[in-house]
Amino acid sequence: MSKQSLNIVIGGAAGQGLATIGRLLSKAVVRAGYHLLVTQKYMSRVRGGHNTFAVRLGTEPLLSGTETIDVLAALNEETLDKHSEELAKNALVVAGDDLDTKDRNALRIPFKELAPKPLFYNIVVLGVLAGAIRLDISILEELLTQTFGKKGDEILQGNLDVLRKAYDWVAEQDHEFGFDGTPKAGKGRMMVNGNEAIALGALAAGCNFVSFYPMTPATSVALSLIGKGAPLGLQYEQVEDEIAAVNMALGASYAGAKALVTTSGGGFALMEEGISLAGVSETPLVCVVVQRPGPATGMATRTEQSDLNLVVYAGHGEFPRAVFAPSDPEECFYLTHRAFDLTETYQTPVFVLSDQYLADSYRDEELFDLDGLPEIAAPLLEWKEDEYKRYALTDDGVSPRLIPGYSEALVRADSHEHDESSRITENAENRTVQNSKRLRKETGLFEEVIGPDYYGEEGADVVLMSWGSTLGACLEACERIDSKKTFGVLHFKQVYPLREEQFMDYLESAGKVIAVEGNATAQFAQLVARETGFFAQDRILRFDGRAMTWEYVLKGLTEIL
Repeated sequence: MSKQSLNIVIGGAAGQGLATIGRLLSKAVVRAGYHLLVTQKYMSRVRGGHNTFAVRLGTEPLLSGTETIDVLAALNEETLDKHSEELAKNALVVAGDDLDTKDRNALRIPFKELAPKPLFYNIVVLGVLAGAIRLDISILEELLTQTFGKKGDEILQGNLDVLRKAYDWVAEQDHEFGFDGTPKAGKGRMMVNGNEAIALGALAAGCNFVSFYPMTPATSVALSLIGKGAPLGLQYEQVEDEIAAVNMALGASYAGAKALVTTSGGGFALMEEGISLAGVSETPLVCVVVQRPGPATGMATRTEQSDLNLVVYAGHGEFPRAVFAPSDPEECFYLTHRAFDLTETYQTPVFVLSDQYLADSYRDEELFDLDGLPEIAAPLLEWKEDEYKRYALTDDGVSPRLIPGYSEALVRADSHEHDESSRITENAENRTVQNSKRLRKETGLFEEVIGPDYYGEEGADVVLMSWGSTLGACLEACERIDSKKTFGVLHFKQVYPLREEQFMDYLESAGKVIAVEGNATAQFAQLVARETGFFAQDRILRFDGRAMTWEYVLKGLTEIL
């Protein structure tokens, strides 16, 4: 086998250390100068079940995951059974010598010969994989030193010895495998997943408070934020439920914090009353919703794009909002930063809508440009006029927001309808005036909408309309399809509000528009139809809990065309 990219799938049960192998291998791949895309599939169990950690590496940027396996590292028999049909021609199987690899091209590992005890078996697999793809072992030795150095010289040396022994063992084996890829990405790139990038974007925006109730796959946003932000003064609270989480974040925001709350669909359903409170009290709040399949508990550790309607229409009553849907970790970073600026500017909730695939998908990225980030809007800290009116009527709907305790002015907020001075009232005329004032913010949000990106020839025969994490699969499918037709991809990273003039020409000039989404009802296509009147009849929809891949899109295109 000779190719410029490889898909290495490590499979086994939770508790066997496959994530440790995968993360160390992924870091080594990035440090070696390859491009990287990781896809994780795991079951909602502490131990047992069948999990995979797929490391796709290449000499060119990788757009999406793939369903074809070039190297399968099987930590148990179940992995061999489940993935045999996904193996590429001449694929390499790496497995213990106690497993039946049949007549496959295989490296059958004598674990007892290469490691003194089972504790080191995952390091054996790491060494074998590194030897098979000819990674520089010094990179892995450096990684193990950083990982195990604090545990003492004996433990560190034991791991290094096992790594070297397994790596050298590969060179002595008779197996057919080759990888000609020469690293081109360059050194100094970082390995980061979607949730980590969201946390970094929040910190770059000055986020100094997060409250959350743990809910897969959103929890690691808060944990990453805490791990990196606590030394910088970030305050955090793991609370008793999602209702407490959103209301605590609103309290912190009222007091002047730049607050974030994170959850998934089921938890967000509990937050909706709090989201409405943010709307009427005009309190800034960034809410990160990382999607998984529903309804109810659904498939807690799988991926889907089925909560778009939930987020766009969440909360009772009418109030403005903006919703971002990043496609990769880089967009996770910059769009989260932008979310903080918009929520502070317009004093209304702003959402970052991700999914499990993006949350757990590691990529190689250039260091984020901190110096180029715009300054985040800030509230007032002093008031020199005679009377402070929190909800003063303004042309743009944005009232002066003063932080309590920084001046002698009385600062109030309310969950009821109120007048300019935040006094509760049911006066009909005031209700109309205040509600209209809040809705005037939509004009400003509308002017700041980030339009979709278009890839390909204008007026293409076929245009794929996508949003969020499906971008890479659409782009790679268009690159690989064998057709005389021309293809384009119209991709939305802000899904609400929508501005027709930013994209209607692409849709109306296309020969055929196909909506590509990770849900069963084409929620975004329906949203576009409601907002613009344009209806995309053809759809490629995936809702089995698995990530959209280029193979899946290509199959859909073949069936439609």
